[in-house]
Amino acid sequence: MKDFEFALQDALPDDAGRHGLFSGFAPGMVTLPKGFRVSEKFAPLPVDVIFEKDVAVTMRDGTTIYTDVLRPVAAEKVPVIVAWSPYGKSRGNAPQYDDLFRLLGMDTSRLSGLQKFEGPDPAFWCARGYAICHPDPRGTYKSDGDARWWNRAEGEDFRDLVEWCGTQGWSNGKVGASGNSYLTVSQWFMAAERPAHLAAIAPWEGMSDIYRDLIMRGGIPDYGFPETLRYAYIGKNRREDLILDAEAHPLRDALWDQRSPAFDQIDVPAYVVASYSNAIHTPGTFRGWREMGSQQKWLRIHATMEWPDYYVEEHQADLLRFFDCFLKGIDNGWEDTPTIRYALHDLQGNDRVNLTAAQFPPEQAVASAFYLDATTAALNTEQPAAAKASYDATEPTANLSFTLTADHATAFVGYPRLRLYAEAEGADDMDIFVLLQKLDADGTALEQITVPNTGPQMQAMTREGTSILCYKGANGRLRASMRHLDAERTTKDVPVHSFDRVEKLTTGQIVALDFDLFPTGLLLYPGQHLRLTIGGWNTLGGAMPGTRNLAPDNHGRHVIHTGGEHASFLRIGTMPFAQ
Repeated sequence: MKDFEFALQDALPDDAGRHGLFSGFAPGMVTLPKGFRVSEKFAPLPVDVIFEKDVAVTMRDGTTIYTDVLRPVAAEKVPVIVAWSPYGKSRGNAPQYDDLFRLLGMDTSRLSGLQKFEGPDPAFWCARGYAICHPDPRGTYKSDGDARWWNRAEGEDFRDLVEWCGTQGWSNGKVGASGNSYLTVSQWFMAAERPAHLAAIAPWEGMSDIYRDLIMRGGIPDYGFPETLRYAYIGKNRREDLILDAEAHPLRDALWDQRSPAFDQIDVPAYVVASYSNAIHTPGTFRGWREMGSQQKWLRIHATMEWPDYYVEEHQADLLRFFDCFLKGIDNGWEDTPTIRYALHDLQGNDRVNLTAAQFPPEQAVASAFYLDATTAALNTEQPAAAKASYDATEPTANLSFTLTADHATAFVGYPRLRLYAEAEGADDMDIFVLLQKLDADGTALEQITVPNTGPQMQAMTREGTSILCYKGANGRLRASMRHLDAERTTKDVPVHSFDRVEKLTTGQIVALDFDLFPTGLLLYPGQHLRLTIGGWNTLGGAMPGTRNLAPDNHGRHVIHTGGEHASFLRIGTMPFAQ
């Protein structure tokens, strides 16, 4: 296995906003009584909760990590849900996170404040007969060792903790995992290790291939979010550094294989939650769903952002039914739940949600090719005559667009795949960004803030960035020299690039470029438009608040060829939809 790059950990600023009520290191056990409140901002506990703090757990190599365990006061043994992430096992009530959720318009007054950031609320789960395990992984906070993250070695540590949870005297031997983002990514890696006591997982949006989903998406370096992560947690020793990894290993090699789980090894029941709109998580969540080996797996595609979606009472009740079925053995009808529950974005206040299907894309969605026409700037079902158009690749606002108009209510749903025939003038490479949008009948691009706060502050934040909080359409990107496809993994729906070689362009060379756009579900009414935009800049901006946008390496002009021998096309599933 290739060695990962390590760096000294950057310290978090020592301000009160980053600390929670129980952030201090104080091994021991206490009972939090019914009615206990972290503060007036949070809800009182509905039941007594045993809080075991800073429990030492030994990994297979002798390294000690520390975890908090919150469990009900009950004689019977209970199942365990683990929330694995390095953001601090006791920082869920820190003002930093509470202020963030309130900014987004989320009502946190229903939560106890005992939850880990992005994780399950112990108040809800302990009241229903579950224990919650909150670890600080290796190298974070007081846990020993060097911090390692988003790789198979971390999956081994998580497996060790699952086995520890399954053998405690208060445990019924059944362990699950839950949570957003990092708490999803870690589940993929752990489940692929097949711990004996793992009974089910619930990945709720998260990357599944760190090279393809984050730091080198489309073969283009993108260090904005990894820079932010350098300050997301602290530890005593060193931490792995994704940016140093990318600089030392710009092509996808054995090191990056270790940063992608062995999905075919995952065999436990899985409740997967995804969205079309998460700038960081969408492709990886759908890939994890497609590739995991589990025979019992369910997918729910929602129409908002993962944080508010996770804490909705209806969705917590849904997750409870799932875990009750597989961690408690309750015959509650969960296994009759539709395999797919999906959404269609209306983007005008009438999104359709919880539509059911046996597969994704839905079986009634017929994949069709829409050909680009450089002469008319249209998307047509018939191949046009040969033509070409170009744009200045150094100009952020320069682009080409191709549009079709719906003549009846139509759902565009599935995995958009774009084939472009392109050449570079004055350069030996191209960074190309594409965006598939819905326009109203007047030609105005429609977009949708995905959190409850849709006011002026959020509109300003998302105007030129923070794309994780505002859905503007399905996007894709590709560096032309990284265009080589992995023939074994590529399907009709999803092109998969090998990213293992660099193939520079020569003067006058026209190359075929295949883009895997984010999966999507868009509902168009008669007279509305679907527009494909092609340019040399990422117009969506940085993914998170404060995350810088990537800088493309473009020169000269990009020439797009259409029709004839170079029939560029967009392939996407369509189906009629009753209004």
